[in-house]
Amino acid sequence: MLPNHPPLVIAEQFGTLETLYPGRIDLGLGRAPGSDGATMRAMRRHAHAGVDDFPELLEELRRYLDDADPRQTVKAVPGQGTHVPIWLLGSSGYSAQLAAKLGLPFAFAAQFAPGYLFEALRLYRDNFRPSEHLEAPYAMVGLPVMAAESDEMAHYLATTAQQKFLNLIRGKPTQSLPPVDTLDWSPMERAQVEQFLGAAIIGGPETVKAQLEEFQARTGANELMINSDFYSHADRLRSYEIVAQAAR
Repeated sequence: MLPNHPPLVIAEQFGTLETLYPGRIDLGLGRAPGSDGATMRAMRRHAHAGVDDFPELLEELRRYLDDADPRQTVKAVPGQGTHVPIWLLGSSGYSAQLAAKLGLPFAFAAQFAPGYLFEALRLYRDNFRPSEHLEAPYAMVGLPVMAAESDEMAHYLATTAQQKFLNLIRGKPTQSLPPVDTLDWSPMERAQVEQFLGAAIIGGPETVKAQLEEFQARTGANELMINSDFYSHADRLRSYEIVAQAAR
């Protein structure tokens, strides 16, 4: 989240990673603070820090990663000249349009804000301007996938993610909770949770394979970023194995 960090610090951090692991590092940048007010205050940020001036902060960061300008008085070391690829992250149309204007790749957060997915992709593709980085739009979509040996088991395990959003709605965020047989929620709370998880793919191997193919066809996404929220690490690993088999 760019508002939370000075561009010079980000450039040197990711410049270090790129120096250690050449060609393996991407930098995703979001415009939102990505936290609550108390955490923002702890980071010494105010509510609008970096939000209203996001394009200027982004341009400053890009200068630190590009080749040095002879007139440049401050340089990122390491970082300058590493040309770390930048993605813009978003859950609305703002970053989609900025990524289109600058000719950068765009990643949409459908793992928690699926309602604006198709409009954001349309804005990005319709307004895209080719750049030195990209000749054509390139979009990634993040989505929740909870795969298991059967549809029934997958829906049971998915109650961990549902509890997370339910507690967020109630203003009582918690750590990951074990799955449960039933959820004690009101019809309104259930509708809100289902809105957060509107893009979720939940099921056994055949269900997951079919729905992933359908989702990719509907969105035309160049890449999918899978978010799998499980209580058990073993269940998470098995889910990724099922998704990998489906992708093959």
